[in-house]
Amino acid sequence: MVSRKDFLPTSKLDLQERKIKNVDILFITGDAYVDHPTFAAALLGRLLEHQGYTVGIIAQPRWDCLDDFIKLGSPNLCVMISAGNIDSMVCHYTSALKIRSQDAYSPGGKAGYRPDRALITYCMRAKQAFKDVPIIIGGIEGSLRRFAHYDYWQDKVRKSILFDSKADLLVYGMGENQTLEIAKRLKNGENIKDLTNILGTAYLRHKTDIDQTKEFPQIFLPSFEEVSERDIKSNTPTEEGKKAYALAFQKQEQYENPFKPVVVVQNCMKSQVIENPPALPLTEKQMDSLYNDLFFTRLAHPDYEKDGGIPGLNEVQFSITCNRGCFGGCSFCAITAHQGRIIQARSTASVVKEAKELSKHPNFKGYIHDIGGPTANFLAPSCDKQLKDGPCSNRQCLFPTPCPNIKDSHEKYLEMLDQVKELPGIKKVFIRSGIRFDYLMLVAKPEMQRRFLDSLVKDHVSGQLRIAPEHVVDEVLEKMGKCPVSVYEDFVNAFNEANKKAGKKQYVLPYLISSHPGSTLKDAIELSLYLKKHHFIPEQVQEFYPTPGSASTCMYYTGLDPRLGKNFEKVYVPKGREKHLQRALLQFNRPENRHLVIEALVKEKREDLIPVLLGK
Repeated sequence: MVSRKDFLPTSKLDLQERKIKNVDILFITGDAYVDHPTFAAALLGRLLEHQGYTVGIIAQPRWDCLDDFIKLGSPNLCVMISAGNIDSMVCHYTSALKIRSQDAYSPGGKAGYRPDRALITYCMRAKQAFKDVPIIIGGIEGSLRRFAHYDYWQDKVRKSILFDSKADLLVYGMGENQTLEIAKRLKNGENIKDLTNILGTAYLRHKTDIDQTKEFPQIFLPSFEEVSERDIKSNTPTEEGKKAYALAFQKQEQYENPFKPVVVVQNCMKSQVIENPPALPLTEKQMDSLYNDLFFTRLAHPDYEKDGGIPGLNEVQFSITCNRGCFGGCSFCAITAHQGRIIQARSTASVVKEAKELSKHPNFKGYIHDIGGPTANFLAPSCDKQLKDGPCSNRQCLFPTPCPNIKDSHEKYLEMLDQVKELPGIKKVFIRSGIRFDYLMLVAKPEMQRRFLDSLVKDHVSGQLRIAPEHVVDEVLEKMGKCPVSVYEDFVNAFNEANKKAGKKQYVLPYLISSHPGSTLKDAIELSLYLKKHHFIPEQVQEFYPTPGSASTCMYYTGLDPRLGKNFEKVYVPKGREKHLQRALLQFNRPENRHLVIEALVKEKREDLIPVLLGK
């Protein structure tokens, strides 16, 4: 029977029962405390605990007073703060800037348990609560705001979050190596101001301070003043400022290489943001250790039972992470800026071991919901060169066409799936984290394609397979960093053939994005006609959301393509009412969208399509 003692301490009583006067490290998180490895506070907390440190967790503290922040006392070494698994602004607002009513990572799925810009707010309170204790920030919210960044919610460029949070150090990326190094050096008596050479971290330095980063070469981004430049009279971004912003983004991507380390610097007023080179990718042994050597209850803390638990746990409770990182290169995705382009994967033996442990869990019903990561079928670095020289700075692995050096890792993934599904107590193993169909169709040999699809439809799909073509117009797909629609169609045909062979009726359910940079109203109409032809109307449509860290967000703000080789060519950006029109076209059959669909068709002088899409 699991009790409070099986979780990391969250109250003064928990500390007393463990005879802990003060914890070494205090984690403050915008998520509820779920003791599962997909929640960063739990993963890093258990890792530190495994190394002999004492750890406390303050989950979703009230931010209007200090009471929750001080309930565990002052930590011996530092406070580590994260906004949670998702950006707090994305958590609170839709792409249309409407307030959300739900939060899957909060008790009962209710919104309102975390503030806007949670990192900044939590840091402000932590600074008040712990006067001389080092404050370290991390997670997706900090990682993607480490330099000057476009903020969609204020429609302006903000400084690095290090300025607004006043944190002593920022950890970017996944953070295991950085966390252990910070804890070790603080325990050894080093001052936080001297921790300036830890890979995968960033910090502020006054321009007059002594340069302590001479171990690696430096490159300078355009300054904050340059990338945020606005016209004084109109208060709108200048063309020079937009070009500087696009150049800064391009350079950031170009130098995200742990094997060719470079310190990246951005001036801001009298200070500089110093980004040390990325942390080295975890080895297979290190990845295995995270999931096999650390203890997790895989449950939400019992304090949440009265509120109905934490909905975000449901999908991941009996899922297995087998990899991290992505070399897919989608323009709208910031995973590469956080997890990197180099795939870090676990061994098959490690995944099998975790599956065996899952089968013993009291809540396990025999179904593993997923074995995957950002991309399920990326089970190895894209090529041998990556583990020596890192990812190429002048091209993507898959886009616009697969690199000749790319390797196929489907064999390893199939082996992993086969071994897990044969374990006693395992009824079914699903794949829900996403299949890169372009990787399968363009890289794997025909025989492997058939084997993989046969296995997929026979054992790992439950009626519907979710994949992400995102659009069907090739010009839009190019801006998205995605393959031509013909590759998607080849996959759907092959999937259907595999189902026919297996005697099953299963369907592809495509994810689609409306209003992405590069998409015109004409393109949206083409997409709606495609959906009509194929008798599919999506229940949900993702309207493009300009979140920090992605190339698409850079396109949205600047109207320029920042990707290498594109020469900052201009990109059409749908904004305002047109975004609503494009979204409505994807769900043209809904009565509430009828007037918007007609407006779009009239605007494009395609009144002839009104009876086609809407009927007479």
